[in-house]
Amino acid sequence: MARRRNRKYAVPGVAEGMQNFKAEVMKREGYTVDPNHPDDVKYEVAKELGVPLQPGNNGGLTTEAVGHVGGKIGGSMVREMVRLAQEQLANREKS
Repeated sequence: MARRRNRKYAVPGVAEGMQNFKAEVMKREGYTVDPNHPDDVKYEVAKELGVPLQPGNNGGLTTEAVGHVGGKIGGSMVREMVRLAQEQLANREKS
């Protein structure tokens, strides 16, 4: 039986902000993102990668296949976070 992941962030109350950040990053990557359901971008990414991810039970998919989808999204988010941090550090050095 597949379990739904219950994400808990280290900082309380940031879940909505993270979803908005994901939507913003994935839009910049060229994906269509529904602002009301930003997590659904994973289906578009999966389709592009040839992974048959569908809403509901995906028990037939390999961990590797699903990892490619999450990696594409997460990797894009991490790159953007690093870019933002570098920008903040550069601005501090100028001050």
